[in-house]
Amino acid sequence: MKLSPIARRRWRNFSANRRAFYSLWIMSALLFVSLFAEFVANDKPLLVSYRGEWRVPVLNFYSEQQYGGEFGSEADYTSAEVKCLIRSGGLDACLDDPQGIFKDAADGVVAGEAVEKGWMLWPLIPYHFTTVNYDVLTAPSAPDVNHWLGTDDETRDIGARIIYGFRISMLFALTVTIVTSVLGIAAGAVQGFFGGWVDLFFQRFIEIWTSMPTLYVLIILGSIFRMNFYLLTLIIIAFGWTALVGVVRAEFLRARNFEYVRAAQALGVSDRTVMFRHILPNALVATVTLLPFIIVGAIATLTGLDFLGFGLPASYPSLGELAQQAKRYIMSPHLGIAAFVTMTVMLSLLVFIFEGVRDAFDPRKIYV
Repeated sequence: MKLSPIARRRWRNFSANRRAFYSLWIMSALLFVSLFAEFVANDKPLLVSYRGEWRVPVLNFYSEQQYGGEFGSEADYTSAEVKCLIRSGGLDACLDDPQGIFKDAADGVVAGEAVEKGWMLWPLIPYHFTTVNYDVLTAPSAPDVNHWLGTDDETRDIGARIIYGFRISMLFALTVTIVTSVLGIAAGAVQGFFGGWVDLFFQRFIEIWTSMPTLYVLIILGSIFRMNFYLLTLIIIAFGWTALVGVVRAEFLRARNFEYVRAAQALGVSDRTVMFRHILPNALVATVTLLPFIIVGAIATLTGLDFLGFGLPASYPSLGELAQQAKRYIMSPHLGIAAFVTMTVMLSLLVFIFEGVRDAFDPRKIYV
């Protein structure tokens, strides 16, 4: 796709800001990894070879019976029994040594006359964010060979929970930022362009709407409905769309009397075209300036609500819930360090990226 001269100039300005440019690449890599977290941290193998047949448990359901077992439920690939069934090629081979076959299979060795006929390819982190490791004696446990960042109070792997929690936080923040920006820009444009009674009515409505206590509303709704990702996102959007209204309204009030706007109106150009093609580009600099605060505020809001217990349910991986555990278990510093470093890196990268975007849209700043 061929970029316009203005788009090329903006990209050159953004690329010249090395801090923003490298932050974009780092954040893109982290987001890409988190979007495919099931292939990075999971208690199901990526690939299984069983009797010459290849299976992908990370994407498909396979019962224990399909590996020669007895149960119709999904196979527990971490159990010694299922490992034995896969590596020996069936139940009969496992039964050749009923005393020690399962213990040996857990170490990758099949005793007796059984022959290894299958194998499993595991993800980098062989734990899902819900996986409870019953082999861990104390919870939370410090980092070790099996859990690089340690475990939480339920012996769940912190590294896996951070990867999944990072994905939820980023998707939540991006969704809130995009939707609130679209709604806020549209409302501010209508107010500033038409003015009069339209502006007066909208301003009074916004004053009433923003005076509502968001936290109390969340507590009330949380007691009525079972909070989930979509409901929480909708509530935050409902109370956050007013962030850009004031800035966009001021820009449109200032620009609607410019000569090029009056000339376009005199030529019969529609109001929508004048608003979003001629006036809005001039208001983007002030609008983009506030985007870092919106996206960082969205992440901080989600983390804070989870920390207070009014956010996502406990079944979700949450950075706020990890910080709450760090407060409860002060003798396990790895919890607080993991939560602090994750939040610091995430918010810093986002601020650097949007700082570069702001400068790229500013026609007064030209990097050589």
